[in-house]
Amino acid sequence: MIPAPDDDAHADEILDPGEGAGERRLLTNGDLARIFHEIGDILEVKGELVFKTVAYHRAADALGRAPFDVVTAYRDGPAPRIPGVGAAISDKIAELATTGRMAFLERLRAEVPASLVELLRIPGLGPRTVRQIHETLGIRTLEDLRAAAEAGTLRQLRGLSAKTEALILEGISRLDAQPRRLFIHQAEATVEGLVAALESTPGLRRIVAAGSLRRRCETIGDLDLLAETDDPAALVERFTTLGIVDGVIHRGGHKAAVRLLRGPQVDLMLMPPGEDGTYLIHFTGSKEHNVLLRARARDRGWSLSEKGFLRIGEDGEPLTGEAAELRTFATEAEAYAFLDLPYIEPELREDRGEIEAALERRLPRLVQHAQLRGDMHTHSEWSDGMHSIEVMAEACRRRGYAYQVLTDHSQSLAIARGLSPARVEEQRGIVAELNARFAAEEAAGSAPPETPAEGFRLLHGCELEIRADGQLDFEDDLLASFDVVVASLHVSRRQPRAELTRRTLNAIRSPHVDVIAHPAGRMIQGRDDLDLDWEVIYDAAAGTGTALEMNGSPHRLDLAVERARRAVEVGCRLTIDSDAHKTAELDYVRWGVDQARRAWVEPTAVLNTRPRDDLLAWVAGKPERAG
Repeated sequence: MIPAPDDDAHADEILDPGEGAGERRLLTNGDLARIFHEIGDILEVKGELVFKTVAYHRAADALGRAPFDVVTAYRDGPAPRIPGVGAAISDKIAELATTGRMAFLERLRAEVPASLVELLRIPGLGPRTVRQIHETLGIRTLEDLRAAAEAGTLRQLRGLSAKTEALILEGISRLDAQPRRLFIHQAEATVEGLVAALESTPGLRRIVAAGSLRRRCETIGDLDLLAETDDPAALVERFTTLGIVDGVIHRGGHKAAVRLLRGPQVDLMLMPPGEDGTYLIHFTGSKEHNVLLRARARDRGWSLSEKGFLRIGEDGEPLTGEAAELRTFATEAEAYAFLDLPYIEPELREDRGEIEAALERRLPRLVQHAQLRGDMHTHSEWSDGMHSIEVMAEACRRRGYAYQVLTDHSQSLAIARGLSPARVEEQRGIVAELNARFAAEEAAGSAPPETPAEGFRLLHGCELEIRADGQLDFEDDLLASFDVVVASLHVSRRQPRAELTRRTLNAIRSPHVDVIAHPAGRMIQGRDDLDLDWEVIYDAAAGTGTALEMNGSPHRLDLAVERARRAVEVGCRLTIDSDAHKTAELDYVRWGVDQARRAWVEPTAVLNTRPRDDLLAWVAGKPERAG
């Protein structure tokens, strides 16, 4: 049978075909989800290909969300179609459903101790190193690893050093000190899965995300859902019995809270039909924004809560009897208007001056995803990308962009297979050939329907490395031949502030560098920001017109919101880019837009909201601006 390892609470089995009915319960969808997540974890430790481990985790999520009893369906008829579950995994489910066992999982458990999976949570510690330290030193747990690193034992192994030990100890300390939060794309995917699992519930009219996800915060702790329903009991029942629910924290008539399997707490709040306005405001937050709204309401003689505006007397207490009055609103805009405020976008609700700006009618016109005319930071298989130049360009073309800047890495970044000058010239020829084809297709009327009126062109650029000595990775004459140059700093990150700032300024002041990519070099929850003198950086970037990037990779989101807002205040231009290494990652630009909106950024501050000719004219003016 299939008990969960080291966890008696989940050591349940399914019925064998020959056993009497009622002797053992069938595995639930949640049990199946745990089993397939476990397989994905073990395969990761074994160093299997990423696509295989991801497939098992994706299947686990799909099984947990399935709206029917999966084991029963497999036992009673042909295998059902479950999105995210391929043929090989379906066969393993069938084996479980008919025999009560899975030979594949039993073999994996015999090969890999379950405790090794926990070691993968340490930033920078990959499956190969986990296997090495286990097989060589017998390390099985986090505490074993901590003790070995503190004793200096790890550095005896090939490829490991005192620096490796220090980084491992630092990573363990971070795990101890900070609960891991969801990246924004993980949080949204989780919410989308929950909504898909709940949307067929009888009586449900609407269900939306609230809380920090709706404000588009860069990381998310707990998730909040708001639902409008005619049948609260049915929705609470469905929500609390989903297969991906690991435990029910609270279950009531109008609210429920659960802990997801391998996931966060999710709170579900129910709102009466037609009264969404104050519910959405209250549960979107932030807390500080809501405090200001409640104070403004009290000044006008009302108490504000999620249920609406309740009239209060001179003593500040709600009026009762015939004098009692409750005002509710169908939309947030109506609720804000009741306080004589214009609608405030969720991304701005952080008590960073938005109430004052609303009162003075100077709220920003926030940049929108549809206003981006191109992506200025993308990679191909020529350096560390996955897809060809042509495939990446066609994907951008079909997104309706007027341009894509190809920015493969420069020569000194060997880990990313950076391009030598000779390879740059070879790549330039491919770019020219593609642009000739694009132009011909546009002239013939055979371009994709998404192609804008100005047409699509692939712009030849590079991601130029700022070397440890502060020099730029290509000579000026080669840099001058690119359409756009994006510069970044990847190496020698622990230099003193003055040196890191000097290196960044060398790029900003170059007549050929147009954008500084991911300026802080941050990796959220994984790596500290570069220690730069930011005010000096902002002044130089504003003076030379060198754009600072808002990188949309959900692991970076760099510039951070506070820095982006300050940069715009002092006159800097920004770009919002995907840093895509494959076509699917082109969507990352949306997370960059979200953070730009949180930073109060308007489209006029973003270079890649400009038409292609305007962008190239700006780039052409860099030598003069740089002096």
